[in-house]
Amino acid sequence: MMKYLLTMLFAFSVSLQAYAATQVTYNKELDGFEYPFQVNTFDFNSQNQDLQMRYMDTGNKSAKKVAVLLHGKNFSGYYWEKVAKDLLEKGYRVVIPDQIGFGKSTKPAFYQYSFGQLALNTKLILDHLGVEEITLVGHSMGGMLATTFAVNYPTLVKKLILINPIGLEDYGQYAQFKDVNFFYKRELAKTLDKARNYQKKNYYDGKWSSEYEQLLVPLKGMLAGADWEAVAWNNALTYGPIFSENIVDRLSQVTSQTFLIIGTRDTTGPGRGWLKDGVTKTLGDYKTLGKQANSLVKGSVLFELEGLGHMPQYEDYDVFIKAFNKALEH
Repeated sequence: MMKYLLTMLFAFSVSLQAYAATQVTYNKELDGFEYPFQVNTFDFNSQNQDLQMRYMDTGNKSAKKVAVLLHGKNFSGYYWEKVAKDLLEKGYRVVIPDQIGFGKSTKPAFYQYSFGQLALNTKLILDHLGVEEITLVGHSMGGMLATTFAVNYPTLVKKLILINPIGLEDYGQYAQFKDVNFFYKRELAKTLDKARNYQKKNYYDGKWSSEYEQLLVPLKGMLAGADWEAVAWNNALTYGPIFSENIVDRLSQVTSQTFLIIGTRDTTGPGRGWLKDGVTKTLGDYKTLGKQANSLVKGSVLFELEGLGHMPQYEDYDVFIKAFNKALEH
């Protein structure tokens, strides 16, 4: 038995190393990287420039139930595949946008990023598709965007589901303000190993798998491509709203039926490394933050996933989907 286990572990290690060694190169719009569903393009003008926002729109176009899935900062729409397929089985039409600056969408040289602007861009797609009522799902930074969207367009959002959203505390209150150059320098210095180690430590409790590795393929390809400076610049610009917009103040303004799915082991705390002098607060205490958000959003329901972190939909999908389905069925 022990010999068999050692053989399996060795085979897994070899396959993971071979997978990691695969050479991929992508440009700033991820040409050549396959998404799980057909990718569409929405052309529009914003801030005096022509932009292209890519999105997936899958399922029955006449379905009464429409779910919109908003990605986090370190990913784009492709990572919603499992959740989307479960929604499709439940009869949902599923719309998954890549926000401007992310994934396959335009990476502009200059753009005034705000969650209000990204929410408006997303609404323009839904208007284009003729969608009038949605279940809105946001993960991580997508939770900050989803909250803003729900407050700005309350009649459109029937149900709001937030999965380990960041923004449950006002980072600008605790962290020093940084010029975008600070973030740009950090992005230029990013490596695949640094990204993997960060996610391994902060998302998956020190564990790793080939499934997690696959999520890094787009980053790996863009790091190796000729457009990394443009990608890094947009990555830097999109830190702006995270640190300048106080989403906590908006939570009490949400009128949609709201569900919080919180992996309580999560400790994601943007700005932890450059706190203001005298600040002793521990950022990213999701055991407390989930409960605080639950108290701020009137009538909201909190699902706490004990022992899971920032990516519960990947770390333990079976546990996550039970909570997600309860939110859908509530």
